[in-house]
Amino acid sequence: MRLTLRIWRQSTKDDGRLVDYRLDDVSEDMSFLEVLDVLNEELILAGDEPVAFDHDCREGICGMCGMMINGVAHGPERATTACQLHMRHFADGATITVEPWRAKPFPVVRDLVVDRSALDRIIEAGGYISAPTGSAPDAHAVAVPKPDADTAFESAACIGCGACVAACPNGSGMLFTAAKITHLGVLPQGQPERDSRVLDMVRAHDDLGFGGCTNTGECTAVCPKGVPLDSIGRLNRDLLRASLRPRR
Repeated sequence: MRLTLRIWRQSTKDDGRLVDYRLDDVSEDMSFLEVLDVLNEELILAGDEPVAFDHDCREGICGMCGMMINGVAHGPERATTACQLHMRHFADGATITVEPWRAKPFPVVRDLVVDRSALDRIIEAGGYISAPTGSAPDAHAVAVPKPDADTAFESAACIGCGACVAACPNGSGMLFTAAKITHLGVLPQGQPERDSRVLDMVRAHDDLGFGGCTNTGECTAVCPKGVPLDSIGRLNRDLLRASLRPRR
């Protein structure tokens, strides 16, 4: 395959620009990150600066490989991270535009790398449970209804990649926040902090500069783990309940 990669290049000293790179021998079985590896090898051999991009496990687990590919977070395939996106999904001779996440809370560090630590700040605000120290409890000591366990597992699948934020026209992180709140909020172990958790995490979300949710659904369309939109509805119900409770 012959491809042209139009990649956003930005150092800490400039405003950034799109630069075209031609690759003439790309296998359709390569992942998108492997193509970037090949490009970087060529750039290094030519004495040029390689393209900086985030990556780690390359197995669709860690959520590091966030980038906009032809204007879509993680690329054209649903429920697929960039590291699991293969070149057979692109036409021979195609021009592919690659950009970093575009959101106020995600400042560009270099090229395709952005600072996603704002998501960590949301977790720090309330993404935990109270657990006494000591020996581990028996596996079935706390009964969890199957529907609740399934809902918690569905939300726990969130890998914190930030695609939902990058895809949202408002730059909202509500799908991420809702996944973390739902994961703990539907389990018995998460009940002691249920009200404070939603109040603190939503407050942190807003203070960090994320936009408001208007239910456009772009977040779920690009989520590589399929976190559903109704998790945001569950967050809103918990938020309303927690906001009214002190008045009772």
